[in-house]
Amino acid sequence: MGKLLIIGCGGVASVAIHKCCQNSQVFEEICIASRTKSKCDALKEKLEGTTNTKITTAQIDADNVPALIALIKEVKPDAVLNLALPYQDLHIMDACLATKVHYIDTANYEPEDTAKFEYKWQWAYRQQYEDAGITALLGSGFDPGVTSVFSAYALKHYFDEINYIDILDCNGGDHGYPFATNFNPEINIREVSAKGSYWEDGHWVETEPMEIKRVYQFPQVGEKDMYLLHHEEIESLALNIPGIKRIRFFMTFGQSYLTHLKCLENVGMTSIEPIMYEGKEIVPLQFLKAVLPDPASLGPRTKGKTNIGCIFTGKKDGQEKSIYIYNVCDHEACYKEVGSQAVAYTTGVPAMIGAMLVMQGAWQKPGVYNVEEFDPDPFMDALNQWGLPWVVEENPELVD
Repeated sequence: MGKLLIIGCGGVASVAIHKCCQNSQVFEEICIASRTKSKCDALKEKLEGTTNTKITTAQIDADNVPALIALIKEVKPDAVLNLALPYQDLHIMDACLATKVHYIDTANYEPEDTAKFEYKWQWAYRQQYEDAGITALLGSGFDPGVTSVFSAYALKHYFDEINYIDILDCNGGDHGYPFATNFNPEINIREVSAKGSYWEDGHWVETEPMEIKRVYQFPQVGEKDMYLLHHEEIESLALNIPGIKRIRFFMTFGQSYLTHLKCLENVGMTSIEPIMYEGKEIVPLQFLKAVLPDPASLGPRTKGKTNIGCIFTGKKDGQEKSIYIYNVCDHEACYKEVGSQAVAYTTGVPAMIGAMLVMQGAWQKPGVYNVEEFDPDPFMDALNQWGLPWVVEENPELVD
């Protein structure tokens, strides 16, 4: 049916590529492009013979817009799936605009020199994408992504208006290391060490990092400590879900992780300010990333489950009600299926689904959109089909 160009070949990309290959009817051809072509070639070699999808590979620097344009012109894809770093979103959007090709990503843009991720830079492309007649689908991962689709689904099927959303991201997995991050350490640590914030009564309320803690009993995982963080889907949901009064995002962290992080922060290892070391300029956080375990290596040693979902409170026919929509994913089952742990799996599967819906035309509209702006039903059906089944629980335990 179509051809997809995938930029990036890390843990999430590996899952998305496996899933595209399982879905050969839609993805007849894929081209995997990354700075390190040998990684693309190794994945191609692993998958060839297991799929009807035709796989090609290419070397690309995703910061180089003319090179991206040349690659898109050479490959002639129906869409580009950006699974590179968030710093590269705008370069890839520029290249898609120049070649009039649909664009899909999983995480919003953030400038490399400041840990400030928000949608304004990508939303600024709305008119240009509309004029070009192409779709940009933003945030088709899990959070943002599935959590936003859960919100649209809850509004469509369960509520007349949603007043409160609590997004809960629980990783109950154990990889056996004293300290490691489940996705890109640089992005992970920037996210966790930034100030928290939530949306209430039409404005942002800022909190100190890890200031707000709650304990929650997660289905199939158990009781965990979770902390309020700033997260990008709050920004788009606040605009796109009518009736909203408050949106919060919580993520679970174990004590060992937090203790290590505090120590690293105290000695300056999480800083993104360059320092001089032996006559060379280095960024401490990038050096730390180099000494930590590669997230892609955690797959074979991670046990346990993730539980990610949303608790909604709102009104239906004048009555207040609450529901909890969530997915539980097993690290070992993910590793067995696609060779990666559940954190990459829960992002890679929705990336494939977003690309599929854009390529099939189900989610196609000229302009720049967040996932909750489209009909949630085909996405929700695809989650059940492609490995991320979800549960709707009535009257859940609420977060105070």
